[in-house]
Amino acid sequence: MRIAVGADHGGYPLKAHLARHLGGLGHEVVDLGPDSGEEPVDYPHYGAMVGRAVADGRADLGLCVCGTGIGIAIAANKVPGVYAAVVHDATTGRLARQHNHANVVCIGARVVGPEAALDALDAFLDATPAPGRHARRVAMVAALDEGRAASQAMEVTGR
Repeated sequence: MRIAVGADHGGYPLKAHLARHLGGLGHEVVDLGPDSGEEPVDYPHYGAMVGRAVADGRADLGLCVCGTGIGIAIAANKVPGVYAAVVHDATTGRLARQHNHANVVCIGARVVGPEAALDALDAFLDATPAPGRHARRVAMVAALDEGRAASQAMEVTGR
């Protein structure tokens, strides 16, 4: 699987750790930067780059890391077609993918330790988007990307 990764300066060490892990699992890592955590950089730039890589098909999934995971997730979610979720552990990693069909996982380097981050990432990668009520809700979110009200998606899905 091809996975785009990006971070800000605060997330760089954890991003590098997780990227090495992904490579060790046999995934193709598309590292969008930064190349070090020495100089301050802005998370919106990297969140958007990861989001665009996923949305345009250059990557199957994305991984973003910043201090809390929140800012970079907000930035990634501004890209239509991106479902970025902040995760903290294996349970939230798994459910982000299963229930919310997330295609970008975001982790906070200041709030999640390296081992919990690995667990969350592995759970995210091992999970499969679930059909049924979850797909219906994801369709409602997709309607928002298209400028339609979520209630209009209910008409499409029959609920």
